[in-house]
Amino acid sequence: MSKNKCVVCGRIFPEGQGVVLRSGEIILSFHSNKCASKFLKILLEKLPSDEAKPYLTRIVNELDEVLKAKARAKAKKI
Repeated sequence: MSKNKCVVCGRIFPEGQGVVLRSGEIILSFHSNKCASKFLKILLEKLPSDEAKPYLTRIVNELDEVLKAKARAKAKKI
């Protein structure tokens, strides 16, 4: 069984556990949601806001649309 190493704290954890994100050749492994959140916080603090803003805005809008669609689907139909 393959092992992963958390990029934040260095903890080794078995494959199938933790959070593993792949983007092209980059693989980010986190042993817990807490470490993944810590990494995201550091990433957002270091990214220039003018470069990140269009992507963050687009993602927030897409997620908002998904939430609205779920709410419409759950709404009681008369």
